[in-house]
Amino acid sequence: MKTNVNIEKDFRNKIILVTGHTGFIGTWMSLCLHMLGAKVIGYSQKPPTNPSMFETIKIKKDIKHIIGDINNFSKLHKTIKDNKPEIIFHLAAESIVRKSYDHPLKTFQTNVMGTANILESIKNSSVRSCIIMTSDKCYENIELGRSFKESDSMGGNDPYSASKGAAELVTAAYRHSFFKNNKIGIASVRSGNVMGGGDWSTDRLIPDCFRSLYQNKIILIRNPNAVRPWQFVLEPISGMLSLSLHLRKNPTEFSEPWNFGPSSSKKINVEEIVKKIIQQWGKGKYIKNSNKNNKKYDEAKILTLNSTKAKKLLNWNSVYTNNESIYETSEWYKQYGDKKNMKEFTIKQIQKYMNKMKLNN
Repeated sequence: MKTNVNIEKDFRNKIILVTGHTGFIGTWMSLCLHMLGAKVIGYSQKPPTNPSMFETIKIKKDIKHIIGDINNFSKLHKTIKDNKPEIIFHLAAESIVRKSYDHPLKTFQTNVMGTANILESIKNSSVRSCIIMTSDKCYENIELGRSFKESDSMGGNDPYSASKGAAELVTAAYRHSFFKNNKIGIASVRSGNVMGGGDWSTDRLIPDCFRSLYQNKIILIRNPNAVRPWQFVLEPISGMLSLSLHLRKNPTEFSEPWNFGPSSSKKINVEEIVKKIIQQWGKGKYIKNSNKNNKKYDEAKILTLNSTKAKKLLNWNSVYTNNESIYETSEWYKQYGDKKNMKEFTIKQIQKYMNKMKLNN
């Protein structure tokens, strides 16, 4: 069944809750929704990094900003009850793989029980569609030599990956047990690795690169041959925006897990990414870091996603090439280093992406 949605019009005056809105992806999502005319409610802890994109683009004044922990069920439930959102994007998470080794209980609590808290809170609510963002790491990665499809098994050998796989199982259980005959659409989203301006997280390739470039330091690469589904931050956001509208109009058909990742032709390894960043920046050096501590972290060599379902049923496509993604990301960090108005610049990047998205469709 064909469901017609219009991202540019269908969000106007909609009340939308974004959990984790002070984080990197959450800030980009909140700004996109604000630009589309939505009334954004943000529910999150304080910005997780300093600097933070949330503070940099000063979006706090454009949205209803609520400081809250996803693990505080009573406050979360009250927030949903009082604000009556129609759509929820659940982005709050412990999102760094290496941190999950240091804080496994916190990782499981936030990523698994936090997801359960959201789903429990929206029973008998105003919500019409809810998207749970997990990760491409949710799959049981046994190096099959092909891209993961939504029907593949959940798994995870490290606390972060296992917590995301478990969050998927929780979402599926709630969907089948409590929302099957309901008018609320429940979907999970498995996104590839994102790049974009404003990410200041530690132990992430892209921000680590730009921190080194700012300080004229040599970039250290842990896993130069590792292949990940790299894409610009607006790619999965555009997918989630489209999916949320499809869910709202046809919850029965679209309440499923969805992959949003680049096409196989855009496959690229870590070393190639770093080379392109240095080329775009205009200077810089890197070395392969053979630190023995790296070996205690179990990381997959190749991880890619099959997004055929999203392309076919949502008419979603990855818009930018690798070079375009790296260019847009590098330009953001250059502008930031030059102390430009980053809100204006970020808005221009969103407008540019949306214009290309329209051309591609």
